Amino acid sequence: MGTIEVTGTLQKQAWADKVLPPVEEVRPQLWSIPVPMGSNPLRYVLVYALGLPDGGLALIDAGWPSDESWDILVAGIRSTGHDLADIRSIGVTHLHPDHFGLVPRLLEHVDAELWMHRNDSRYLRHYSDTEVETQLGQARSELRALGAPTEVADEGLVGFIRLPDGRTVDRELTGDAPLDIPGWDLRAVWTPGHTAGHLCFADDTAGIVFTGDHLLPRISPNISTNPMQTDSPLADYLISLANTEKMRDHEALPSHEYRFRGLGDRVTGLLTHHEERLDEIASTVTRYPESTAWEITRSVTWSRPFEELSLTLSRLALRETHAHLVVLQERGVLDARVPDETATDPTTPEPIRWFAAGEPTPAEPQQISTSENT
Repeated sequence: MGTIEVTGTLQKQAWADKVLPPVEEVRPQLWSIPVPMGSNPLRYVLVYALGLPDGGLALIDAGWPSDESWDILVAGIRSTGHDLADIRSIGVTHLHPDHFGLVPRLLEHVDAELWMHRNDSRYLRHYSDTEVETQLGQARSELRALGAPTEVADEGLVGFIRLPDGRTVDRELTGDAPLDIPGWDLRAVWTPGHTAGHLCFADDTAGIVFTGDHLLPRISPNISTNPMQTDSPLADYLISLANTEKMRDHEALPSHEYRFRGLGDRVTGLLTHHEERLDEIASTVTRYPESTAWEITRSVTWSRPFEELSLTLSRLALRETHAHLVVLQERGVLDARVPDETATDPTTPEPIRWFAAGEPTPAEPQQISTSENT
């Protein structure tokens, strides 16, 4: 999916060897600090530390919420010649726990300014148990409407780390904006898609862009529907990719895997990937009208046999398929039949079913053979 030049050669070798890469000073006064993610297949998140003229640090992301991750983050900061007390600010690319997870713990030790996009920060304030359960209930209802079996629907949402009661984000961004980071020409670039408030951070003078999960060198980030997303996250992502392509000459510093150049080719590859995915899903629905999103998910191709996916990965696959279905509906390629909620048992609701736009709705759904799954 696009030709790239690997610039993080030590990181790529560590990825191949399935070990943690070293802390690296990738530019003068700019360090990448790998923080492990437990058993997560992504293995580690790259936290970036930017040196400031007064001897302080600005962090981009914080890492996975575990004691092991905390210890390695602290050790990584100290290996740069700094300490926790030097942290002046923390910019968060998005709300997922591998990026935001250690922020509350950091704030127990430092008085740092916290900034992220409002579309994500709104979900990270302190929530009561009742509010959290309401969010989970909404997510489970949506998954049932997509045809998910009970064990997948019960997954609901990934667990989120929240801010302590009374603590808020100091600077909530609402779009592209310059950041007052001494010694750096840094600006926030709003790139919704992976999350509604995903941010990249670009320094045009240095020719670098911290891409978060928006652009990775090898894998396509998960683009899913969920209660914290916009109505059409994939449509947002495709637009964000096109906007990111304007920085084609920048070196990409992603949150996972390794640094690379060739951002323009990578964008083209990802756009092509999603168009091919849209075509595959549209063909599946045309062949099997009245299919649920779950049935379609089981039928299309994945990087491994669908039956080998964990419940969490199955849920993410379903949500990603749904994001593509929404775009196909927006383009007038597909349509959906939404059951009348008043005519169904709320404990076992009828799922939404998909068919080619303009085609008559068949009386009975055509079942997708599981023998065709890949």
